Amino acid sequence: MRTPLSRHLPTSPLNRVRNLGILAHVDAGKTTVTERMLYLTGAVHKRGEVHDGTTVTDFDAQERDRGITIFAAAVSCVWDDHRINLIDTPGHVDFSDEVERSLRVLDGAIAVFDAVAGVEPQSETVWRQADRHGVPRIAFVNKLDRAGADLDTAVASIRDRLQTVPLVVQLPIGREDAFTGVVDLVRMRALVWATGADTYTEGPVPEELVAEARLRRRALEEAVAELHAEALEEFCAEASLAADTLTKALRDLTRTGDGVVVLCGSAYRNRGTEPLLDAVVSYLPSPLDVPPVRGTLDGEERERAADPAEPFAALVFKVNSTATGRLTYLRVYAGTIGKGDTVLDVAARRTERVGRILRVQADRNTEVDSARAGDIVAVVGVKEARAGATLCAPSAPLLLEPPTVADPVVSVAVEARRSLDTDRLASGLARLVEEDPSLTVRTDAETGQTLLSGLGELHLEVAVEKVRRAQGLEIVVGRPQVAYRETVRRGVTGLVHRHVKQDGGAGQFAHVVLDVEPVGADEEGAFVFSSTVTGGRVPQEYVRAVEAGCRDALAEGPLGGHPVTGVRVTLTDGVTHSKDSSEMAFRTAGRFALREALRACAMTLLEPVVEVTVTVPDSAVGGVLGDLAARRGRVSGSTARAGTAVLTATVPLAELFGYASRLRGRTQGRGTFTARPTGYAPAPAAAAAGTTVGTTAR
Repeated sequence: MRTPLSRHLPTSPLNRVRNLGILAHVDAGKTTVTERMLYLTGAVHKRGEVHDGTTVTDFDAQERDRGITIFAAAVSCVWDDHRINLIDTPGHVDFSDEVERSLRVLDGAIAVFDAVAGVEPQSETVWRQADRHGVPRIAFVNKLDRAGADLDTAVASIRDRLQTVPLVVQLPIGREDAFTGVVDLVRMRALVWATGADTYTEGPVPEELVAEARLRRRALEEAVAELHAEALEEFCAEASLAADTLTKALRDLTRTGDGVVVLCGSAYRNRGTEPLLDAVVSYLPSPLDVPPVRGTLDGEERERAADPAEPFAALVFKVNSTATGRLTYLRVYAGTIGKGDTVLDVAARRTERVGRILRVQADRNTEVDSARAGDIVAVVGVKEARAGATLCAPSAPLLLEPPTVADPVVSVAVEARRSLDTDRLASGLARLVEEDPSLTVRTDAETGQTLLSGLGELHLEVAVEKVRRAQGLEIVVGRPQVAYRETVRRGVTGLVHRHVKQDGGAGQFAHVVLDVEPVGADEEGAFVFSSTVTGGRVPQEYVRAVEAGCRDALAEGPLGGHPVTGVRVTLTDGVTHSKDSSEMAFRTAGRFALREALRACAMTLLEPVVEVTVTVPDSAVGGVLGDLAARRGRVSGSTARAGTAVLTATVPLAELFGYASRLRGRTQGRGTFTARPTGYAPAPAAAAAGTTVGTTAR
């Protein structure tokens, strides 16, 4: 068995660093997995429990009250002479933006699955997020001690729903509450945990499992040989694979994404965590194993290697205001940074001074003198940089690609109960938006209300409560409203708009002709612009100005002032004036022309829809199905599982407000549901009349 080293490891060589995240659906047990990893590595000396509110990474008061992870938390530990920088990410769909920002700076991940439920909706969502970022993963099937737990069923769901090749390297010893350990199929040995023991004892494979273990080892060898050229050569020559060959092949397949190593255990019972740590070290990549970070400089793409000797480059992925000051979390990709150094915020073209550098352990930290390539640290003293900002050496600027930010889909009106507290509320909301880019704050032009927008009802509830606790305010919250969109159902052609303005001196002149139509099925994006103007009738710089003006016009549609999406605009003709034409004139013409065109188009209102997975007792299925139908839900699937039914349906987000309480009432508190966004769908005509944010306080 591998053993942890000192919890305070000196600077590690880059090949002995692992930057990884824990990904899972809510309640799959990822925070417990993180807690056991910290305990076994000596980073903490007492095991925390989610139900007791004593875990290291769920340190926020709201996380402990609600029993779920809300904010991504960074911790570090040491195993087998390797430093593991770990980020425990949220599992609830409303906080998927925290996952997105974390995945942007990680080199690998552990995907945790419930052995009873297998792949769940948010499991699939975070898996796809990791796919987009090209993050190598290993899988851990957790909760094998639960009634109904089945490793093979969980693995089948991974294969079928995630479209990947699971490479199972362990066989459970015992089922459900008799689960006591695993057979390591790579080394063909048994790892058994005694009741209450923190570590396992190693021994031969139990006699009753020898035949099955051999069959599964053979299946593993065949699966690996199909995917790995070197393994195939040895398999053809020797009719089997040596343990070292198998380990190397599994490492290669993990890092290329061609296969996913699957382990199993029960984190709550302290079974399976040590082999998981060994797998992190053996299979997941170090900063040296991933491609050099790519960025842009003066429009040209550049690379910067993960080398402490390279010019400094880091990406800000999280900002947090604490009682001791503003913490800016960085992933250092190249170079070295020390206390007192000056760094450049490339996008803002502003320099910042680093006061202190901290090695973070959730809500605690240890000050260090420097950080170098491969490190994940927090710095104090950087006052303006936001999440997604690139910090680099002033002498060698490089702009890194920031993480994407999801568009808000739900809004509420917020105001301080006492008018004297209005400024304090505004300050609290500004800090909130600074910490969480997926939140936005704006003032409604018609009502003058302050509108807070986010990714879901729970997201906004947590945000408001955070301001309430931090500022000590009484806040009145309006009823939630969803973010509608508008799109073109039938377009117009040959719309002519001439912009002429003469106030004395140089005037403004621009003449444009536009075709407007829906985006084609084979096209991607909310807006597609092209030009078919020939003969230089409209110079290229004016064409770009028309495109910019059209983008301005998309902010408000004709139906209800909602953003417009799914539109193709073609500039077919135009006229310029030798003196009065300018980029500003053509931008103005483009804006007014598209507004006029949209008023002439047949438009459709779109509403956000979500895929809902509802788990209810068999006896309550009829009532729940009726309720979903009343909420305009379309049921797409139903499966039975041990006295319960799992229903899948697509439901408009606007119909889900308050659904949790309604579901509990219909199922005597035994029903649960999860939801994940699936996009937008046409809304009924009646919805157009009620798309402004309500003012009813609650």
